[in-house]
Amino acid sequence: MPARKKSSGPKATVDEMLLYYRRMLLIRRFEEKAGQLYGMGLIGGFCHLYIGQEAVVVGLEASAREGDKRITAYRDHGHMLACGMDANGVMAELTGRADGYSRGKGGSMHMFSREKDFYGGHGIVGAQVPIGAGLAFSDKYKGNDSVTFVYFGDGAANQGQVYETFNMASLWQLPVVFVIENNQYAMGTSVSRASSTPDLYTRGASFGIEGETVDGMNVVAVRDAGAKAAKHARSGAGPYILEMKTYRYRGHSMSDPAKYRTREEVQGVRSTRDPIDQARDMLVEAGHADQDSLKSIDQEIKAEVNEAAEFSRTSPEPDPSELWTDVYAA
Repeated sequence: MPARKKSSGPKATVDEMLLYYRRMLLIRRFEEKAGQLYGMGLIGGFCHLYIGQEAVVVGLEASAREGDKRITAYRDHGHMLACGMDANGVMAELTGRADGYSRGKGGSMHMFSREKDFYGGHGIVGAQVPIGAGLAFSDKYKGNDSVTFVYFGDGAANQGQVYETFNMASLWQLPVVFVIENNQYAMGTSVSRASSTPDLYTRGASFGIEGETVDGMNVVAVRDAGAKAAKHARSGAGPYILEMKTYRYRGHSMSDPAKYRTREEVQGVRSTRDPIDQARDMLVEAGHADQDSLKSIDQEIKAEVNEAAEFSRTSPEPDPSELWTDVYAA
């Protein structure tokens, strides 16, 4: 088994690293528990886990300000937790319960929180991208300095509406950061087989949109890139593209056996680039934490996640009258 690389590169304070470590671990343990509940039949429909990609959203949330907005696709549980949504409410929504963020009607892919400026969770590939540009247009119209972070994957990067949005965002100089979470596989197709360009961020060049590729497995590198991109967008210079080179350990969804890649490939990434292990190494190597203190954090996180699972089990199912709420007709 290859040895994990020694931590290096961008730096963070002890308190920052402990916070990032805790937030990434919360997402990891939450997603592991969600996978268990799905296997028990307590979560129905689709369920896409974020395991392996935790550094992307935690790092970008560290660069966000009050009033900034975020919108993403169906692999969204990590984004909710990272922006401060309550684990109980997220888990209750996953299990279709009345105490969920969408009152049990949205499930895994369609949650929403106006209070946390989280605008979904969208099940249609790429559909969130133009909506995100609309959120950024609203902020520009209001004259504030808020930024919208629009997340989408390497598969969605091939959708036509993404390029329509790039054009409009550049034309109107919208304060938006486009985040391509390149986890190497669009469902079951390797990005090398689906993209004629090795670096997806360069697709913004024809629209005059600046961008860069980022180590999406290093939370501090992500944070620093996010701060740079957000500053660019806030300044009135228009959109910016961040391509996060990341990796998902599980299949595309719970029904995907992921036979299109080898176990050795997945284990190779886990053993050398895992974002949580990297953060742990940074803390231990600098003498800011030991294995016992980190195990204690893990135990606290597991207790929080178990509490969320129990909350979801005891939350009531939606009242039948909910069938007639939030229904729009012309």
